[in-house]
Amino acid sequence: MREKHVSGAPWRNFYGRTKGKGLHQSHERYLAEDLEGLAPKGVTWEENPDRTPLDLKALFGARPVWLEVGFGGGEHVVHQAASNPDVGIIGCEPYINGVATLLGKIRKAGVTNLAVHPGDARDMMDVLPEGSIERAFLLYPDPWPKKRHHRRRFVTPEHLDPLAKCLKSGAIFRVATDIPDYVRQTMEQMMNRDDFEWLAEGPEDWRKPWSDWISTRYEQKALREGRTPHYMTFRKL
Repeated sequence: MREKHVSGAPWRNFYGRTKGKGLHQSHERYLAEDLEGLAPKGVTWEENPDRTPLDLKALFGARPVWLEVGFGGGEHVVHQAASNPDVGIIGCEPYINGVATLLGKIRKAGVTNLAVHPGDARDMMDVLPEGSIERAFLLYPDPWPKKRHHRRRFVTPEHLDPLAKCLKSGAIFRVATDIPDYVRQTMEQMMNRDDFEWLAEGPEDWRKPWSDWISTRYEQKALREGRTPHYMTFRKL
């Protein structure tokens, strides 16, 4: 059995960067001035060792709540927030440079229906009330291309089980990736579950982006390098 931290948190391996090269002065300012007001309290194990569920009504009132896992530079999550002011959206991202970039986009867009968790999405899913999320997004996740690293991908039971728990029945889960092997692993994992169904009737359903899609910088890079995006939609049963 793995040892727990002093806070009571289970031992969780975390892979990938949490900070890149030096931040711009403007980004440092966004983090200092804006993050505290946008970050939900009681998500980390240090703040909430009993893992008391978040009060989503205190965050967003009666609005339905969506979740984006790994928002990168924030283009998509801000677009969705601006396009859906009647929805509350939680974005999770451990890479602080991406968090700072998102904060700048929030300022520019003037959206007020976004909450930002600058950390591991697993901590957020720990404290989301069961059946509380109506839509979730996993967009161009870290591909971990080496076979021995495939267990680090989000599309494994370690992440999908808690995600399924916090999704309400009928909730939509969207996955976008340009990595063929990630598509394969996603389909293998999702189709072997009995709590999701794939919403596709033909190849065009996963070759064409969603009608409300905005192309991200990661997708643009993939297209420049000749890789083909895939768009998969699942529904929680």
